[in-house]
Amino acid sequence: MNTLELLIGGERRAPQGNTNFDRANPFSGEAVTRAAAASVEDARAAADAAAGAFPAWSKTGPGERRMKLLKAAELMEARQAEFIERMVDETGATPGWAGFNVMVAAGMLREAASLTTQISGDVIPSNVPDNLAMGVRVPCGVVVGIAPWNAPIILGTRAIATPLACGNTVILKASEQCPATHHLIGEVLIEAGLGEGIVNVVTNAPAQAAEVVGALIDHPAVRRINFTGSTPVGRIIAERAARQLKPVLLELGGKAPFVVLDDADLDAAVEAAAFGAFFNQGQICMSTERLIVVDAVADAFADKLATKAASLRAGDPRGEGNALGTLINRESGEKLNSLIDDALEKGARLASGGKADGVIMQPTLIDGVTEAMRLYREESFGPVVAMMRVADEAEAIRMANDTEYGLSAAVFSRDTARAMRVAGQIESGICHINAPTVHDEPQMPFGGVKSSGYGRFGGKAGIEEFTELRWMTMQLGPRHYPI
Repeated sequence: MNTLELLIGGERRAPQGNTNFDRANPFSGEAVTRAAAASVEDARAAADAAAGAFPAWSKTGPGERRMKLLKAAELMEARQAEFIERMVDETGATPGWAGFNVMVAAGMLREAASLTTQISGDVIPSNVPDNLAMGVRVPCGVVVGIAPWNAPIILGTRAIATPLACGNTVILKASEQCPATHHLIGEVLIEAGLGEGIVNVVTNAPAQAAEVVGALIDHPAVRRINFTGSTPVGRIIAERAARQLKPVLLELGGKAPFVVLDDADLDAAVEAAAFGAFFNQGQICMSTERLIVVDAVADAFADKLATKAASLRAGDPRGEGNALGTLINRESGEKLNSLIDDALEKGARLASGGKADGVIMQPTLIDGVTEAMRLYREESFGPVVAMMRVADEAEAIRMANDTEYGLSAAVFSRDTARAMRVAGQIESGICHINAPTVHDEPQMPFGGVKSSGYGRFGGKAGIEEFTELRWMTMQLGPRHYPI
């Protein structure tokens, strides 16, 4: 069992009262992590430590920041086996998905390192003679990153990498579902030289999550918050931060549409749909949740996808031949089962798979989903995908936009000009043509619209999120005043 203390000010600290909580393996039910249960006072101490480290870190040159972030990437790759072990134990993910997390997260650290020399400003023409006017980007202060469990190494790293590159100090608020996995990110960064309060990690028991997060948001030194998780929790965080006039970057839920037009390459579409709907048991914010298929090809597409789904098996994440692992908990399976029951009772057809058995659920395709069914609108966040049949392109676009969410989308057509026209009418922050809804790269502007949140992670877009833009002037000659 992993035993964790808090990481505050570059040191391992026991929480006030020496309280802990356990995280169990979803598959075996055995406790695999005993983590420090932070109090409000511990959260404030982490913010104090980050605030104390900010003046010196914010003044470091880009070369130093780049060197330490690159070192962290190397250390993360060197500890890949440990990352995989912790992630599989805590989340029920397969070793392959965990290893992919390490690879992408290390890439994010390297991308952040490259951004240190791209934090630039502008010289702005002024109406005042001999006045040099500039827009200058500067670090904003302490940044709190609140990361989820479903891609914990990627999203935990993303929460703090670009803020660090911009000269901010950070607090990673670890997920209660994977405290050891998130803790290891902090260990790696501190080992790379980002200690003494530059990087802090706070773990908390589930019952204390709201008060710990609230204390971090309310702390005067905290100037930015980023959160990746559910839309309901994102609304609470945004409201709390708004009372403090603090900007928030939110990457929230999704109900990604996957549009298959009548001229699509069906074999390519099936492969992309299966990956997008079922990879990591459908527990990805970008997961394909709605297959919107034109009638002319719907029967063939459904048959091909059902065959593909039946070839994928879920079970023990470490079991040989299991492409998929487990759901995060039994409650997730119960929710998915209720969505399936509702759809079938109202006339949908089970084309492949079936209901969850505890935390194990086989890839499931529900055909004939209509607006009357919960599965049409509710985010399932599991290996069940709804298929809707439409008459034509116009109806496909209407249905793709008939959701409160707007994170990722996909369009399949052999006519690329047509696909571009359709993609341009879909309301989403991300859209892929002839490619799956699940796709991320460190340099890309990642985020959604509508109830999927606002703001963008990735590349230069991240610089804008985690710096302040200051107007500065220098008078180079005499200036005339009216009085």
